[in-house]
Amino acid sequence: MLVSQILKTKGDLVFTASPQETVGAAAALLHSRKVGAMVVLEADESIAGILSERDIVRQIAKEGASALSKPISACMTRDVIFAQPDESVDDLLSKMTDRRIRHLPVARGGRLVGIISIGDLVKYKIQETQAEADGLKAYIAAG
Repeated sequence: MLVSQILKTKGDLVFTASPQETVGAAAALLHSRKVGAMVVLEADESIAGILSERDIVRQIAKEGASALSKPISACMTRDVIFAQPDESVDDLLSKMTDRRIRHLPVARGGRLVGIISIGDLVKYKIQETQAEADGLKAYIAAG
């Protein structure tokens, strides 16, 4: 299965923030939206970075509660790794595992078109495994 197929099922909603918003405001948005990361966009819609729960925790560990009043740009990940719509689930699982990341923005032609989480990929792999098991059971039963 390809990323584009997962996005058709999941949808292309991506929560975003600007680099000037505070870390505290971003943490509140992540919590209220029940997501683990958001893409940080400049005013011209170009991607400035990605902010994850891990980024926030690292900043608080370094600076304490004062980190919450800093701008997102102070702790976001700037070197964003992207997924392409034509990449496979297995390719992304490998990329995420190797780099120890849980969210990949999906870009097409430099434009943000979605986001894929490790949870999305695991969900698909479980469904795929279940379908294979059901197929084998039916084959054996038809004997």
